[in-house]
Amino acid sequence: MSEDSKRSVVVERTGTGHFVATNARGGTIHFGTASDGATHTEFTPVELLLAALGGCSAADVDVATSRHAEPAEFSVSVTGDKISDELGNRMTGLTVTFHVVFPDGEGAERARAILPRAVKTSHDRLCTVSRTVESGTPVTVTLEEA
Repeated sequence: MSEDSKRSVVVERTGTGHFVATNARGGTIHFGTASDGATHTEFTPVELLLAALGGCSAADVDVATSRHAEPAEFSVSVTGDKISDELGNRMTGLTVTFHVVFPDGEGAERARAILPRAVKTSHDRLCTVSRTVESGTPVTVTLEEA
């Protein structure tokens, strides 16, 4: 592994059930658990996982298709079931559904033609997030001494 392969974020608590993640470039995203009974518009960690799955695949497919034609509509819906069983809390039945429409015009036929292959290639090889989830990559958790 090289330093170029390393990715990281730092998650800091900003209040009860509220957090902010900061990446190495200074980008931030606020999220929370919404467990304090109040209505929050923040994403939960599970929703961030769903967004990461959809966002990763969307980026792959967009690169492949938009070089031929600009889509008129492009959305990705990601769903799953949060369960708790003998394996603990986890998500099952994850489904990523693309809705992409190209208007008539130059390159649109080509974009429509490669769309299925772009979606499949993203799932089978390119999307780091879904490839990581599907391969069941172990997660190491440590506690830093204070």
